[in-house]
Amino acid sequence: MFFEFGIKDIIDIVLVALMLFYIYRLMKESRSLNVFMGILIFVVLWLVVSQVLEMKLLGSIMDKLVSVGVIALIILFQEDIRKFLYNLGAHQRVQTLRRLFSSSNNQHDPEQVKQIIMPIVMSCLSMSKKKVGALIVIQRATPLDDIVATGERLDASINQRLIENIFFKNSPLHDGAMVITHDRIRAAGCILPVSHDLHIPKELGLRHRAALGITHESDCIAIVVSEETGGISIAIRNEFQLRLTAEKLESILTQELA
Repeated sequence: MFFEFGIKDIIDIVLVALMLFYIYRLMKESRSLNVFMGILIFVVLWLVVSQVLEMKLLGSIMDKLVSVGVIALIILFQEDIRKFLYNLGAHQRVQTLRRLFSSSNNQHDPEQVKQIIMPIVMSCLSMSKKKVGALIVIQRATPLDDIVATGERLDASINQRLIENIFFKNSPLHDGAMVITHDRIRAAGCILPVSHDLHIPKELGLRHRAALGITHESDCIAIVVSEETGGISIAIRNEFQLRLTAEKLESILTQELA
């Protein structure tokens, strides 16, 4: 007799296929594809042994390995799982719902936003002309306390001259990232997670990879001034905008922070 096969079973198969495809892409990006294929082969063998062949002894041993293996996989792929959950929460529709439920009091005063943006834009323009490397991270909804803890706490007002002095080539803090929270420079010399995305252009250096890495894990804005070319770039929502003018940088920051 033929078993019943309905629309629910089709949806079930499609959802499992989509889940496996997304996991495949995630493992490929994190260079863990061989591990993923090994896990997939083990799961297939486990299903054949326990469900098809009904081998009780070997099946029970593999059942125990699977139950322990889930915990091991969570530990092994904790960064990838965190990235997956962040991407899920950062989806455009989810962000729209967050904005709908957020209070209208969270709207920023345009004049206050301008006072924050202009010193950043002018310092980036000045450093671009002198080819001074810089990495500035602007915090938004997601807290960056763990990143701040890796650098030197400043808690200073946003000032063009201060930003340029911090990133001056002989400064002890020039190699790290500066973190700005609201209207304060919170810390400098901070260490950021580096993105291993294979699609990043080869000519972009470690600062750019760090900028993209932090936007993988939070909703922040990361601004980069290249030490080699003097080019100004900005990373938002896992994407780069390269070779920006001061006017374009000001426009993007105004739009994102307002």
